[in-house]
Amino acid sequence: MKRGLLIFLKLVIILIGIVALLVMVRFPLTEGRAINLDLFSIYSDPFILYGYAASLPFFIVLYQASKLLGYIEQNKFSLGSVKALRAIKHSAIIQSLLIIMAVLYIMTSHNKDDDPAGFIVIGTLATFIFVVIATAASVFEKFSKSAVDTKPENDSTPKKLV
Repeated sequence: MKRGLLIFLKLVIILIGIVALLVMVRFPLTEGRAINLDLFSIYSDPFILYGYAASLPFFIVLYQASKLLGYIEQNKFSLGSVKALRAIKHSAIIQSLLIIMAVLYIMTSHNKDDDPAGFIVIGTLATFIFVVIATAASVFEKFSKSAVDTKPENDSTPKKLV
């Protein structure tokens, strides 16, 4: 891959991480019932704390994707790249399950005057995206693992016949 494209992809990953952090810090202050609360009450809300805890697999995916781009930049398809893809797959699956749990919680416990349809649609879309990421990571993991497994066979030097 071209070096410029890899740098661009790394910058996109960093930008996604920064925007996600800014949204996580700013959004609870401006939306919903938290508008009239003090900072301690806002950030001690169980649903907001769940959102922060549930965001950890998302940031693991970003970190592992950055590591994977580093391996690609060095042209090193090793066990490290397979491990990064496996971590991306597992984190994406965990993230989709955590989103499903949040959607189910909102569906069962929302106020009868509120309409949770928007949150449910966004949660369903996010779950679909993470399932696609997990599926792609699984496919790339299998290809990378087979490439790593066959690499020693291809790298062996021919032995002299005596």
